[in-house]
Amino acid sequence: MRALTWQGKRDVRVETVPDPVIKAPTDVIVRVTSTGVCGSDLHLYEVLGPYLDPGDILGHEPMGIVEEVGSEVTALSVGDRVVVPFNVSCGNCYMCDRGLQSQCETTQVKERGTGASLFGYTKLYGQVPGGQAELLRVPFGNTLPIKVPDGPPDDRFVFLSDVLPTAWQAVEYADIPPGGTVTVLGLGPIGAMSARIARHRGASLVVGVDLVPERLSRAHADGVKAFDLRRYGKDIGDAIRDLTDGRGTDAVIDAVGMEAHGAPLAKAAQWGVGLLPDAVAEKLMGRFGVDRLDALYAAIDIVRRGGTISISGVYGGAVDPMPLLTMFDKQIQLRMGQANVWRWVDDILPLLTDEDPLGVDAFATHHMPLEDGPKVYQMFQDKEDGMIKTLLRP
Repeated sequence: MRALTWQGKRDVRVETVPDPVIKAPTDVIVRVTSTGVCGSDLHLYEVLGPYLDPGDILGHEPMGIVEEVGSEVTALSVGDRVVVPFNVSCGNCYMCDRGLQSQCETTQVKERGTGASLFGYTKLYGQVPGGQAELLRVPFGNTLPIKVPDGPPDDRFVFLSDVLPTAWQAVEYADIPPGGTVTVLGLGPIGAMSARIARHRGASLVVGVDLVPERLSRAHADGVKAFDLRRYGKDIGDAIRDLTDGRGTDAVIDAVGMEAHGAPLAKAAQWGVGLLPDAVAEKLMGRFGVDRLDALYAAIDIVRRGGTISISGVYGGAVDPMPLLTMFDKQIQLRMGQANVWRWVDDILPLLTDEDPLGVDAFATHHMPLEDGPKVYQMFQDKEDGMIKTLLRP
């Protein structure tokens, strides 16, 4: 089969690799029909190379058609249409029973001290072959895949793999009071969908902050009060307080994470580590890694006293400095973590209708063939051609 593989920093290639096979009686093989490129994929493209090996298959946002089932699979049949969550979770352990699929005890990467395995996402999370490929082996065939109806185009459902549950959890964790206010930092795919979900769930004011014109324009069209960070810079907190009686918003969603704009010293450290041999770089990142924290510091500034910060952007630092005095003084509540996909499926599926209240049918800005995967990564990293969300078609 053809698959998009990591070969080195800013070097991904579509190559011919062996087809996946059934390894356990509860496995299924899915022929991928659509697969997303995620902002988290850019962390692999740019920062997390020490945790990858050349040839690793990337991608964690696939859907497709079941092509083969193991002997103990009863919930699916060949020909069924499924979305594959990015968490590799069993659905039956202590953590899964509590809606914490991202902490699944069956697939936790215990030797790394991390949570549940993820498709297409480094040794830190199990080094499981990913879904930017023609075929994907999916374990836990009776409990992991999300069966969806035939008929509507893939765009209706594919975002159940990551974007929709991640954004839904971001809003849930933000704990916006009825009719309350929220600021979304970063209007990429997760931030843009978080803003839509917050409005759908009744927020009276949704503020969005970014510096990419196409993202700002799209958010404005969605009814978001959009602020261009290039204009406001460090004064963004004052601008938002001016909208909220001097307090700041009830909640802030940080949908940026480790690749925040600014923080030149942290950026230089990330680049420097990336130049070291993998074994050395991995140890440094695991013990002394720092993130670019401008977005998180902005969230702490913007949120009102007694408010909540919800972090959906990925951070990877081990020794990030945090302004605990300010956080304590402002009585800030902080929630974060990988999305627990299955926890939110029952909330989201009823919204994936012809009425399309979340705008999923037109959410992708680009559809491109899998063979163009390397070009897509470069375009997405460089924010070219208004690219916000791309679906690859194997």
